[in-house]
Amino acid sequence: MESVESNENIRTLSIDIGGSGVKVMVLDVNGNPLTKKLRVETPQPASKKLVIEAILELAGMAGEFERVSVGFPGVVRNGITNTAVNLHPDWIDFDLATALSVLLKKPVKVVNDADMQGLAAIYGEGVELVITLGTGFGSALFVNGKLVPNLEMGHHRFRKSETYEEQLGRAALEKIGAEKWNKRLQKAIDYLQHLFNYDYLYIGGGEAENINLDLSANVKVIPNIFGLLGGIALWRD
Repeated sequence: MESVESNENIRTLSIDIGGSGVKVMVLDVNGNPLTKKLRVETPQPASKKLVIEAILELAGMAGEFERVSVGFPGVVRNGITNTAVNLHPDWIDFDLATALSVLLKKPVKVVNDADMQGLAAIYGEGVELVITLGTGFGSALFVNGKLVPNLEMGHHRFRKSETYEEQLGRAALEKIGAEKWNKRLQKAIDYLQHLFNYDYLYIGGGEAENINLDLSANVKVIPNIFGLLGGIALWRD
């Protein structure tokens, strides 16, 4: 049986799998960083074999850890990745948690990446919505701190017969430029307010740095590092 002291020293390897980068960081039991963020470009094609090889490379550089948290860009149920729109289709219905646990010889938990980012951001009161702007468009919904899993709003129709991801993903930003992209984002914020009547909206992801809007008091841009810091919450009772 582990002592209280050893429990207090448990280190968590937090992994954020993205369409453009794979990132890792080791966290202490309170979720504070023990290492710098390590990152490699997401392999292309982003097959499970190549991405897992990248994870193992980063894990080997990260130092000691006793457990692993993973944020994955798709629907995740019981550690199994059900969708992977911005990765290779061989991820569909893959038991990532078990595969990594065998390779790393540590217990592993896997959730949607926006869910993991949201866990680092929320207050835990009322209706809290998280969207992430990166290669794709991630989303997570919390009610009084409880996650409503697998929202995957990015693939629902937004405007002009296109989805939120098609209108606001990185490809759209590069195509139309920041000014027009911000106008679209403001429309999305307005739509989501009417749809969810959220108390708070958090906007994260790598492209959140391009936001140039006068946001209302209940809308907050959160740092991309939250996608790693949220990993500690997977192990809380």
